Amino acid sequence: MSLMDRIGIDLQAKMSLESAVEWAIDNGISYVQAELDVAPNNMDRFDQTACDTIRTRCEAHGIHLGLHTLSGVNTAEISPFVSEAVDKYLQTYSDLAVQLNAEWVVVHGGYHFGDRERRMHASLERLKRTVAYAEKVGIKLLLENLNREPELAEVQYLPHTVEECLYYFDQIDSPHLGWSYTINHATLEPEGIDGFIERLPIDRCGEVRLADNHGKYEAHLFPGEGIIDFANTFDLLEKAGFKNHYMCNFGSPDEMLRGRKVIGELVNCHE
Repeated sequence: MSLMDRIGIDLQAKMSLESAVEWAIDNGISYVQAELDVAPNNMDRFDQTACDTIRTRCEAHGIHLGLHTLSGVNTAEISPFVSEAVDKYLQTYSDLAVQLNAEWVVVHGGYHFGDRERRMHASLERLKRTVAYAEKVGIKLLLENLNREPELAEVQYLPHTVEECLYYFDQIDSPHLGWSYTINHATLEPEGIDGFIERLPIDRCGEVRLADNHGKYEAHLFPGEGIIDFANTFDLLEKAGFKNHYMCNFGSPDEMLRGRKVIGELVNCHE
């Protein structure tokens, strides 16, 4: 598979999953990702018939499907009742991945309100349980590095630093937990994009998420509108041994389709 073929598009819930698969087929996209939280992809509508139809279309056209949980669902939840619901939420994503034959599910470490250590411990224990369930059903989870919020913001995401990422990867040694590397988030950290590649386990990196950023705060800009050197980033990743897929995550579906071609030109890869 060519490098260009490995660049996919995250359609979130911008269209139904059925439409997303057909859109990917029509546009020659091999990798597609979606959220199954809200309409038109609310997870309670995915019965066996719907899952069978989507799975069959993906298999017939070589579409690699991934799912992406919402970062707004707090994996670091500590409150009664809500905690159990978060466990169930993550397990249900794994169950749907099995039914849809999705190849990965992106998960998060949650967020804290200044009580960082307590929340990190809670999210670590929850991810351990989630990974154990993923091992049981045969699903690959990918933990995303999230974005740094402003210094005085009350809410802070987990994990967003290299050290926070390593906190999880060092303590969950499982082939069913990999890394979803969001490069525009890395621009907000002192190490930058290169530092994450140098210090985190590239052999556990299952996807690289693509958007540009200005390096000031969270943004998902069109490629070329920010500070990211895509050619250098791809070169570092490929030389480090990354062989999995890339995932566009900015703007509308049409903008991502156009941006995918721009990225291809920037990194000198072709269909």
